[in-house]
Parts: sequence; C-alpha cells; structure tokens
Amino acid sequence: MTTELESAFRQDWPLILGAVVRYTGDLQLAEDSVQEAFVRALAAETDGAVVTNPSAWITTVARRIAIDTIRKGQTLARSLPALATEALLSNETAMPDESFTFTGDERLELILLVCHPDLAEEARVAMALRFVCGVSTRDIATVFLVPEPTMAARLTRAKKRIHDSQTRFSFDDEAVVARRVPDALTTLYLLYTVGHAAPDGSPLSTREYRRDAIALARDLVRLAPSDPEASGLLGLLLLTEARQGTRFDADGELRSLEDADRSLWDRRAIDEGVELATRSLPGRGRFALQAGIAGLHALAPTWRATDWTMVARLYDRLAEVWPSPSAQLSRIVARGYSDDIGPEVALAELDGLDDDLGPSLRGQAAAVRGDLLRRAGEAEAAVFAYREAIALEPNDRVRRFLERRVAELGG
Repeated sequence: MTTELESAFRQDWPLILGAVVRYTGDLQLAEDSVQEAFVRALAAETDGAVVTNPSAWITTVARRIAIDTIRKGQTLARSLPALATEALLSNETAMPDESFTFTGDERLELILLVCHPDLAEEARVAMALRFVCGVSTRDIATVFLVPEPTMAARLTRAKKRIHDSQTRFSFDDEAVVARRVPDALTTLYLLYTVGHAAPDGSPLSTREYRRDAIALARDLVRLAPSDPEASGLLGLLLLTEARQGTRFDADGELRSLEDADRSLWDRRAIDEGVELATRSLPGRGRFALQAGIAGLHALAPTWRATDWTMVARLYDRLAEVWPSPSAQLSRIVARGYSDDIGPEVALAELDGLDDDLGPSLRGQAAAVRGDLLRRAGEAEAAVFAYREAIALEPNDRVRRFLERRVAELGG
C-alpha cells in the first residue's frame, strides 16, 4: 500500500464512509462499498496505475459500487435520494472526482444523520463515534464503561437493525435537526474525552481527536447559535484544552490540577471558554454547568484560591440535570474541598453512593476515598483506599500517580 493510499485509509476512512452514506442512506451498503473501493485502489496501484487524490477516487468508486449493488437488488428508486440518483446516473462514466474535499461541516452533518431516532441513544452516539469520527470500538467501549465485545455487538446490532428496516438517513426539516443536536453534543464530548483520556493512544491520535472535537463544536455553535448547550460544550472543551499542556510533567507522568503550573495555561483559550461559559450558564444544561465549573478552575490564580463553594453548588445542579454516577462522584470531590462542608461529610456521602456505582467506577471511587481520608488526616486508611484504587486502575500513568500518593503517606 502506498503512503498516500495508506494515509487515506487511516485518516479519511470515516469521512469517505460518511460521504457514501449520504448518497445511499444505507450504512452497511456504504461500508461494504468503501471497503471494495479500497481493494480496487490497492489493486490498481499494484498494477502500476497512479491513484491521485486517493480519498476522492475511493469516494467516487465506492458510490458507483453502491449504485451497482442497488441496481442488482432493483431498489435504486426507493433507496437513493432523488437528487443523488440523478447526479450519479448522469455522470456514470465520468472519471473519479479529484476535486472532492472533506470539511468539518460535512462531518457534523453526518453525525446528525447517523443519530437516527430509530436507534437507542447509546447506539446512536456509538455509531456516530465509530463510523463518522473513526474512533475504535475499544475506545468507544472505554468511554461507555462497557467491555469491548459488548460494544462491538451493540454496533453490529445497530447496523443490522438499520439495514433490515431499510431506515434511511435523511433530514426532514429544521425541527428534526434540532432534536438531533443533543446527540451531536454527546458525540463531540465523548470524542474529546477519548483524546483526553486515551491511555494507550499515540500522542498524535489523541491530539487529532481533541482538535476535531473542538472544530466540530465550533461548527455546531454556528449551526445552532441560540442553543446554550452548544456554546457550553465549546466552552468546556476550550477550557479543558487550555490546561492540556500541564497535565503531565517532563517525564510524562500525570500531574494533578493542584500541582499544575497555571502560568503555562492557554489564556486565549481560557478567555474564549469563560465567555462561552458565561453566555451558556443561564440555560443550566449539562454542558453549560460543566463549562461553568471548568471556568471557575481556570480563573482561580491558585488551587487554594478556587471558589470551591461555588464549584460545589454547580455540581449540585449538575447532579440534578445529569444524575450520572460520575457526576455524583465529582460532586462529592468538590464538596470535600468546600469550606462549609469538608472531607468528613463528603466521606459519609461517598459511603451512601457506593451502591450506585458500577464496576467501572469502583477504582475512581476508591481514589476519591483516599484523597478525602488524606485530607481528613487519616493516613493509614487513605493508604488502604489508594491501594484498592491501584488494584482496580487500568491506566499505568494513573496507577503510578496513586503509588506516589501512597509513598507520600509513608505507605
């Protein structure tokens, strides 16, 4: 495989697939057609042909393969959007379109198309992450806190359901688009999360995920300028990205927010993120509230100067509108730092939350318990909690961070 063709496969696969989905309305057919087009491109180059602009070539060939497949099934008229049918059939013998380009606007449109209401919410978002954003099934499983085989099976079932029901991806009116925006918000949030967390991903791939999520969030703000959650999400991502350069020390080891060198934070990103957070916060939505919390951290000159009372109040509201175990766990952390609550009360609340946490959050809860016990002056109990967290933590960097905490306590 040549360098350009390999690059197209690695970088543009989801965009090519999405472009074919827009013409066929059938995800399974589009995926099969793109795979066949790549095989033909490889065979052509093996025979000495030069495939210029591989992404455009493969997209055009895949569309033709899809049309041939539909013709054989005698379903062309009802399977292709009318305009796409006319355009493709009238240009049937043309050379591949080498002017074809990919844009963020197109990917956002595809995310909205894939988030079809006939699928369950988790399946919609997972499909968008996998087939539009190109996130691996393993990474999708990680952010959804399920085993990889479970997520693979869900994606397969979702594709089969769409294929068997002959569901087609298309826009009906603006109201339909508006109803799909929440799914797009969640997709972009999780895309950034994959790039932010990604324990095993290369630095390049993680940067690309974060960059793409921010770019697409900007597109979404332009598409839905009056939606406070769109502004809130973009603000949250910018405020998180502003601190990215201080997450690790010179040796690549995890550094806590408490120990971060705030002079290295991206002030331009912070200014824009705070403005967006301020604009969106009156809406009191999930992403607006998280942006508000991130803004309070970004504006504090030091860790100790953080307005923990206000952070805790925002988490109170977040837990009401988004009562997920992870939000409730973060709320307990904030309440533990708040002067009017403290670690002892937070520990009692953590005891009450334990039964609601799934297996994937047990390690995080143990680490939170260790932090609260450390702050409460109970070093021996903190060491025990940290060791439990270490045993449950899959991320090597996080394990080493927790081990340093244990060493600091003499454990």
